[in-house]
Amino acid sequence: MPTRDLIVVGASAGGVEALRSFTAGLPADLEAAVAVVLHLPAGGTSALAGILNRSGPLPAVTASHGMALRPGRVHVAPPDHHLIVIDGRIHLSHGPTENGHRPAVDALFRSAAATHGAGVIGVVLSGTLDDGTAGMISIVNRGGLALVQDPEEALFDGMPASVLRNIHVDHVLSAAKMGALLRECVGQEVRQGDEPSDLARRETAIASSGVATHADEVISMGHPSNFSCPDCQGNLVELDVVPKRFRCQVGHAWTAEALLDAQGVTLEKALWTALRTLEEKAGLARRMRQDAVKRGAELLVRRYQRTEEEASSAADVLRGHLLSGEYTRQADAEAGP
Repeated sequence: MPTRDLIVVGASAGGVEALRSFTAGLPADLEAAVAVVLHLPAGGTSALAGILNRSGPLPAVTASHGMALRPGRVHVAPPDHHLIVIDGRIHLSHGPTENGHRPAVDALFRSAAATHGAGVIGVVLSGTLDDGTAGMISIVNRGGLALVQDPEEALFDGMPASVLRNIHVDHVLSAAKMGALLRECVGQEVRQGDEPSDLARRETAIASSGVATHADEVISMGHPSNFSCPDCQGNLVELDVVPKRFRCQVGHAWTAEALLDAQGVTLEKALWTALRTLEEKAGLARRMRQDAVKRGAELLVRRYQRTEEEASSAADVLRGHLLSGEYTRQADAEAGP
């Protein structure tokens, strides 16, 4: 019978601290491979593998394409690449972002569930929003275990709390105590749960291949929504799943919560653009009024003065809304190491 031999870990904001505590508690003789995704900015490099290598007894390395998953080693996703598990090896993909992220936790979890089934142990640590919930559902459906950092301990409780709202979780505990529990769980014989759903297989294929092969492929996953993708402005398809998720025709994926957050960002950018436009309009009307004054064109002076006052007044109102914090958002502190 298969055994539990793969641990997949996802984190976002506050994740570096949680991952350090997690790896510090892992046993030195752990007979399971560990794969880690932390939301990272696309540009540059990451020092996360080095940090985790110094934090615990297991060696930690930045994953490379084609690398074999090795028991007793921590494999860390590099920036701007999904970490996909295929037949015991790592596949790095520049596939469509999920919830605005690459690497994405859901992409790793979903692929691990598809290939390792009940042998997977999913771990969700500190983070905002809900990346990791859909992937953890795939793990649980196949008979895998679900571990979640105690939201009371997490620096950001969004990701752990989302999993707890949507899934019956096997264990909720501090990151530092997970290692001792994993020592007991790893190596246990397991019975496979349900086969991966057709949707899970297709979503894994999109993440690993780099793009949806055809728009009809995504459209057939659900039904059209009235929303557009924040990444490419394409039409979003609402998938037939709970909790609600969306994909656009080129493959970008969004949970409802992440989409709502992204729309807030788009709105804020639009408001700042509107403020700049109003200020420029007021400035141009001021110059035109001054020129009209020099020419003695009183009708034009009054006209341009009204335009300047209207634009300035609207800009003041809009600036007040923006600076009051009504449209500001809590940054997802993901500027990883």
